[in-house]
Amino acid sequence: MESTRIQKISRLIQKELSEIFREQTAKTTGTLISVSAVRVSPDLSVAKAYLSIFPSEQAADILANITASAATVRFELGKRVRYQLRRIPELSFFIDDSLDYIDHIDSLLKN
Repeated sequence: MESTRIQKISRLIQKELSEIFREQTAKTTGTLISVSAVRVSPDLSVAKAYLSIFPSEQAADILANITASAATVRFELGKRVRYQLRRIPELSFFIDDSLDYIDHIDSLLKN
């Protein structure tokens, strides 16, 4: 059971990461990255961000680029939330393939 504080921090990080990725993908056409969930550890040292990437064919490459630049993303996040958080958690990024899974289940049920 997550505490209310951890839930609020998760939502704050999710909102700010979404804004960071929106600004970065505005420069490139045809790419959309949304942050579907953020899970923060109880000691607030690690945050796992689950990303939904469109087009899904390029998801692995985009995730590799984001993971390689995780320090830069953390720095940008720190600039945005410096008055709300004392320590900025380490960021880990994962692909959220729940939409692909839902599409797969729908296609199986239609057949």
